[in-house]
Amino acid sequence: MMPGYFRAITVSGQENVPSQGPVILAPTHRARWDSLILPMLMGRPVTGRDLRYMVTADEVKGIQGWFIKRLGGFPVNVREPSIGSLRHGIDLLEQGSMLVIFPEGGIFKDGQVHRLKPGLARLAVQAESIHPALGAKVLPISLRYSDAQVSWRSSVDVAIGQPLAVADYLIAGHGSDRLKASAKNSPPISPSV
Repeated sequence: MMPGYFRAITVSGQENVPSQGPVILAPTHRARWDSLILPMLMGRPVTGRDLRYMVTADEVKGIQGWFIKRLGGFPVNVREPSIGSLRHGIDLLEQGSMLVIFPEGGIFKDGQVHRLKPGLARLAVQAESIHPALGAKVLPISLRYSDAQVSWRSSVDVAIGQPLAVADYLIAGHGSDRLKASAKNSPPISPSV
């Protein structure tokens, strides 16, 4: 369905997608199409792995919720986050899963990269701190559509960056004490926090 809907889907850096081990995919969020494009380029057909999505509980309702759950989404209540949501994300990483978290929090159609929410970093650091040999990686991904309002025959460019090893930030001390403290002392993290 996707190649027929879009005029063109251009991908660069697909070789950067790890074929195994725990990975947090960190894409920009420009349209609801993002959640369908990612598995086409990095999911089971390409890597043999399913993607799991951390999404707000408000989005996992009705017919949309049914689709999100089928795509591997699990809800996080951003109004009253629970430790179970964070624990589930860490469990998925421990199992070597590919977890998708949109670090900007919401959909932004202006083409600019917006301030990143701390949830992704907290989850990654906490997982690596609990299991020092986990080897979790964060994979930055840029999605750009030809039209702000994505429509039939729009095109999309996807650029996949080099994976960032979470352990390198713990070892190098790039703010690791502060991140570790915030991960241990903060409430569970959601995609929009």
